[in-house]
Amino acid sequence: MDNNLDHRIFLLSPAYAGGERARMILSDGAQFELARKLRGKSGAPIADVFTFLSGLYFRGKIAYATTFARPARGMPGVFVITPTRGLVDARTRIHLDDLREFATVNIHESDSRYRAPIERDSRRLAKRLPPQSEIILLGSIATGKYVDVLLANFRGRLRFPAEFVGRGDMSRGGLMLRCAVDRQELSYIAAAGAILNGRRPPKLAPRKYLN
Repeated sequence: MDNNLDHRIFLLSPAYAGGERARMILSDGAQFELARKLRGKSGAPIADVFTFLSGLYFRGKIAYATTFARPARGMPGVFVITPTRGLVDARTRIHLDDLREFATVNIHESDSRYRAPIERDSRRLAKRLPPQSEIILLGSIATGKYVDVLLANFRGRLRFPAEFVGRGDMSRGGLMLRCAVDRQELSYIAAAGAILNGRRPPKLAPRKYLN
């Protein structure tokens, strides 16, 4: 792993906003704390909402990215890819209407409702970042819905964890969570031209974490 770069930021793929857990939090009768925050004036952090929707996978992503981000001064270190709002600072608070909007779009590189905002934000971010910066994608690297859109602006600076190859979402989530707890960073490889499919690695040994 190259530790000589000045800065490192993370892009996190979103949680699916059209599933059962999304319907749970969007329900008019939802009274648990996160649902109340989402309806409140201040809203709820997008990272908390997506963790609720996705469970272990997003929990691992946000824990890992928060631990290892090295942003330039004055810049966020962790961005969340959204279905309709482009790249959003992971600390951004959202409301019920925002989540309802996310649920209307299934992410696909050919859908302009998704592609146009992420192209806009990745172009702006690429201009703001210091030259010696890495952009690490924590998300699916086997389809074009993230990689193809981001490479156009980030080019050789876009990288992803080599250990993702061959793993499913839950395995990636568990791996990232334990790496964050152990403060053991993964190795990164360039997304451009990478071999995206490989032999499935051994299962991770079970581990419990404190909330």
